Amino acid sequence: MIGCWVIDEVLIDPGPASCLPTLLAELDGKKPRALLLTHIHLDHAGASGTLVARWPELEVYVHERGAPHMADPARLLESARRLYGEQMEHLWGEIVPVPESQLRVLSGAEKLLGGRFEVAYTPGHASHHVSYLHEGTAFVGDVGGVRIADDGPVIPPTPPPDIDIEAWHRSIETVLEWRPRRLAMTHFGSTENVAAHLQRVAANLDEQAERARTLDRDSFITTMQRQIVAEATPEIAAAYEQAAAADQMYQGLERYWRKREEREAARDTEAG
Repeated sequence: MIGCWVIDEVLIDPGPASCLPTLLAELDGKKPRALLLTHIHLDHAGASGTLVARWPELEVYVHERGAPHMADPARLLESARRLYGEQMEHLWGEIVPVPESQLRVLSGAEKLLGGRFEVAYTPGHASHHVSYLHEGTAFVGDVGGVRIADDGPVIPPTPPPDIDIEAWHRSIETVLEWRPRRLAMTHFGSTENVAAHLQRVAANLDEQAERARTLDRDSFITTMQRQIVAEATPEIAAAYEQAAAADQMYQGLERYWRKREEREAARDTEAG
């Protein structure tokens, strides 16, 4: 349920350190030149420091808001432990810092590696999320949602701490403005039905947000689990649950609504 994309000597979202044996076996001795990170969540970027330790000249491209946490992952790990607890090491393996000398900091709109990759800032799932365009394929990380199988559900993953529904919709429009021929997701695979897929992401994002606003935690989790079971085969349902855990999705959306209400209350106070 985690896919690392390999474009010649470039890796996009190398995944966690716990999956390194599989990644290295697939590389079959091929030495990468650069890592392009869509964002720094451990399932996408956790192996970065270990890979740089293996190949010290490896360059790591990451948004400016995420770069400090790659150099010093203490706060990132503290946040992750609140979600995963004792499962941290099993799920993600060892997290090694990336030397600052190997970080290449992005803000969006850059052209990388001889102009072969274009960068767009695409927040919503995370405030430090970027997407990459290469020869008509948009590598969209989690902005393109979780879609484990071609005919399975499309689920926007919404873990805490910085889900932003409005920003996510703007990011979908940003990707569409590229007019890509193909979308490539980290969770999992690709699709050439670009507009239809992103429309599903947008519609499901709003539906999930409304569920979190109107349902309690247990009801939200039950509803999401029923959706997965109804739309996904038993073989892949577990992968959906791991890539987009319903309890974490509720936490992220509950925080979004709470913060939004706090901002609106503050504005009302100022206006009064």
